Amino acid sequence: MNKMKKILYIPLSLLLLLGACQDLLDEEPVSNVTSTYLNTPDGFGDAINASYSFMRSFYGTERGMSLTVFGTDTYTNGADGSYKYINQYTSQFDPFTPLVSQVWNGFYVAINACNTVISRADQIEDLEEAVKISGVAQARFLRAHYYFILVQLFGPVALPLEENTQVTTEASRASVPDVYNAITSDLDYAIANLPDAASEWGRATKPAAEHLLARVYLTKATTEAAAADDYAKAQTYADNVINNYGFQLLPDFADVFLQGGGEINEEVIWSVQYTSDPLTNGDGNQAHLYFLMEYDTQPGMQRDVENGRPWKRFMPTNYTLGLWNRAVDSRYDKSFKTVFYANNATTIPKDTDGNPLYQLGDTAIWLPGVELPAAVVASKPYQVILPSQYVQNKFPSLTKFLDSKRPDRTYQPGSRDFLAFRLAETYLIAAEAAFYQNNAALAAEYLNKVRVRAAYPGQEQAMQITAADVNLDFILAERGRELLGEQFRWFDLKRTNTLVDKVRMYNNDAAPNIQPYHRLRPIPQDQIDRTTTEFPQNIGYEGTSTE
Repeated sequence: MNKMKKILYIPLSLLLLLGACQDLLDEEPVSNVTSTYLNTPDGFGDAINASYSFMRSFYGTERGMSLTVFGTDTYTNGADGSYKYINQYTSQFDPFTPLVSQVWNGFYVAINACNTVISRADQIEDLEEAVKISGVAQARFLRAHYYFILVQLFGPVALPLEENTQVTTEASRASVPDVYNAITSDLDYAIANLPDAASEWGRATKPAAEHLLARVYLTKATTEAAAADDYAKAQTYADNVINNYGFQLLPDFADVFLQGGGEINEEVIWSVQYTSDPLTNGDGNQAHLYFLMEYDTQPGMQRDVENGRPWKRFMPTNYTLGLWNRAVDSRYDKSFKTVFYANNATTIPKDTDGNPLYQLGDTAIWLPGVELPAAVVASKPYQVILPSQYVQNKFPSLTKFLDSKRPDRTYQPGSRDFLAFRLAETYLIAAEAAFYQNNAALAAEYLNKVRVRAAYPGQEQAMQITAADVNLDFILAERGRELLGEQFRWFDLKRTNTLVDKVRMYNNDAAPNIQPYHRLRPIPQDQIDRTTTEFPQNIGYEGTSTE
């Protein structure tokens, strides 16, 4: 399985003729590509591959991370970064916010690429029927995914479902029910026509579409598009993924995030592909940058590849750090770096006789995660950082995105795949769906699958819960323990209508400013300005203009 060939993304410049305004991945341009090329079997295949590429503009990027990790109960401001106001919900978070425009504009280029595949499929001579159906199914899976992210972020959005071949200034916002109808229709088609397993790792499959549709129904159930059977459908599709395709939770939580071969394993349902080839990787997966403390300026330390390049964008909240019972649950110690080993002899502290207090390879920094008596701290020759001493540049570093295969310590474009769908989340979707159907006992069974996997050896029984333990707070806490940093949290809080309350309780930087209208992001001003038809702004963000 680890030797499976991965899908090769085609440079986005191939789609410039389809209306792309920029090459989001900065990939090597392809010359002499015309619209007629897309009417050939080779062009059809390349257009499908290019449609996948836009996922890289969201997953593992600062824009995607800032819009899903920031402004929640789990992460708040680190020391650095230009987008703290997204977390703080200040008036600076407005329709001119670059990250919002980048997601919106990039996704509509992506949607037009998918529409092109879908619209042209029947026009291509000598295209095998099986290839056509598979290509359209992949495009519809991707289009549904793009629209699902957009409708969660922005609410009513433009809903083009046909290829746009010319510049237009007319657009309107479709209702949320209409957007969800399009999403579910696309995924129904994808499920009916995609294979159970992909010939190339990273291509859409039937279980990937079922997993996404389970997530869609779970989310749809708390919107104005809600239907009475949404939770039942979410559970059914999640059960299909759990039971029908041979996916398994890996025995060790840490193994899920092993780089290289570990990214292709029995738990991963679908992932966004990155590569070590600088010609096709563009900006790469940069998630490795954002969750790290400033270890490299501390005594005995310097920046290296193993410990990462610390951009210190996101600092975990006290709520996050208190989620785990560390006596029985291994996920805290397998999610955070608690020890740094000396790698810089020149800055190791010395005793009064001028002798180094420790040697290269010895502990230089320890973050025990609990308060310790002063005498214990004083007995250590190295730096001890206690929870009461956490500040915006010193805090536990999330390790699941670290990229040890970067060629040097300053290199930014990471090569590891972004695990967008994995089986642990499928269980958590099923648990939440069962809970909302008043079946707490079944919800506990799903949750226990994830929890027992995370137990330290011999603590499996202690990790199990009963129906009496299941409530929405517990489900959200379990999602935090398992999926921390994986671009779910803002969506989770929005879906469960807990965003404002949770942020006010646990995110001190965001609490003073967050309001109910922040459950939607601002429509980019450039979209409104270039539209001659009415395209209203989301409530709370009105009154901004370019004048």
